[in-house]
Amino acid sequence: MSADLSKVVGFTLEDKPVAWNKRDLLTYAAGVGAKADDYQFVYELAPNFAAIPTYPVVLALKGADSDVNLFSERVKGRPIPGMPPTDPNRVVHGTQSIEVIKPLPLVSGEGWKWKTRYTGVAENKSGIVLTAENSLVSPTGEVYAKLFSSSFNLGAKATGDKFSKYIAGPPQGKPIPKDRNADWVVEDQTTPEQAIIFRLSGDYNPLHIDPRIGKAAGFGGVILHGLSTFGFAARAVIKAVGANDPNSLKFFGVRFTAPVKPGDKLETSIWEVGKGPKGTTEVAFVTKNLTTGKAVLGGGIAYVVKPSGAKL
Repeated sequence: MSADLSKVVGFTLEDKPVAWNKRDLLTYAAGVGAKADDYQFVYELAPNFAAIPTYPVVLALKGADSDVNLFSERVKGRPIPGMPPTDPNRVVHGTQSIEVIKPLPLVSGEGWKWKTRYTGVAENKSGIVLTAENSLVSPTGEVYAKLFSSSFNLGAKATGDKFSKYIAGPPQGKPIPKDRNADWVVEDQTTPEQAIIFRLSGDYNPLHIDPRIGKAAGFGGVILHGLSTFGFAARAVIKAVGANDPNSLKFFGVRFTAPVKPGDKLETSIWEVGKGPKGTTEVAFVTKNLTTGKAVLGGGIAYVVKPSGAKL
């Protein structure tokens, strides 16, 4: 297959069946650090029990399985026309966003589909960035969530020249205000077992459990799933801005900037930066690893429905 990146954009994969149940929602909540006061996320008999709205991000790897899967087989996938060979061990998750269109049912049942099309590709001297648009679609054809993710394929080359083509992508965050302190700051503690719990949601990459692989990859050992850190930050925004209402979060997006190790302490600083669409408030945020001092999530953007009467 010859490399021609112009053929990548617009290519659509076959639909993938996906499924979940209440236990999956509880497992995800634990994997992203839900606490005892997140009662509606951690107790299935709570009258307002609901999915943490970012849950669909795990479905790309979980699929419809109720048991473990083999990560190397799960990420192999179908060849993409025009894309040169890539090394799955040299793929880095670059960005992730989710637009929450409808609240998830607590149990999926059969017939849900995960749809994927590639909406962007860029080549530079370091490799190729691939952007995918994913949609979670009900058996009746309703879209419940739309997600964008980008992956950086280190060392991949098509022509060796600069190339960029995009047909769709998520909203981009506004810069962090430099003239004022954050409106909300939320600290949270990951545990040494955080990756052990999060992997049960479907991402069984050995990098997150086997310290030998983490050392070989240059991380010095096991690192936490980026999507677990993503969930920690989403919980922070929901709790601080949305009064912990599961339906408050309508859009959430980040850029992954540095790894987190299980047991590290996180701090999410959030600024209100204007009005968002459909009556929401737009916030910008950054998540910092207090253990290392490095920012681990940048370019943060969220659209949140603030509780009526809420003031800064």
